[in-house]
Amino acid sequence: MLLRKADVLEGALKFLDAEGLDGLTMRKLGAALNVQGGALYRHYPSKAALLDAMADKLFEGVGDSLPDAPWSEQLYILGDRLRTALLTHRDGARLVSGTHSTGANAVATAGVIVDILCRAGLTAAQAGSLSFALYYYVLGHTIDEQTQSHPPADDDWQSHKAQLTAGLAPRHADALESLISTDPAERFAYGLRTLIEGIAVRIPPKEAAAASR
Repeated sequence: MLLRKADVLEGALKFLDAEGLDGLTMRKLGAALNVQGGALYRHYPSKAALLDAMADKLFEGVGDSLPDAPWSEQLYILGDRLRTALLTHRDGARLVSGTHSTGANAVATAGVIVDILCRAGLTAAQAGSLSFALYYYVLGHTIDEQTQSHPPADDDWQSHKAQLTAGLAPRHADALESLISTDPAERFAYGLRTLIEGIAVRIPPKEAAAASR
């Protein structure tokens, strides 16, 4: 059976879910697809090129069909979609962070963010900078989620948590406890809303009023 480029990409994402990013090599992927490793290079000239394609696949559809809503809500929905997309695959956020996000899907997603911010009243330069801030918030938070190795219910982790808070001032211990025990999705939502509220402060009053109509 002829190995198509789409087959390689699909197989690579399945391999990622099974073995993780550190386990992915062209040789191992070739074996999983029942072909020589060299056969993969007909479609992707290097492992880096394959990783770029895998990362771009995760952006697919993130910016599509946003509801008719205020810019702040559209931005929130888009950020939440991106987190969901990264969580779809094992090590998804780390995969994206280690690649150049210049594929068609990633560029389209970035364009949607810039358009939302410009319609809200920001300049293109401001929108570009703030889109990076949003992107790296989502990416950083999701990397932390996917690399968390100690679930809160684990006895060893509970013991470690007690040691962490033992010598802290009460407010510091409370802050750490809240950070550790809060559901990741809830923590993410709070941070994303706060980031968007900060963006809103930078929008000139006239533009903000126009954007809210």
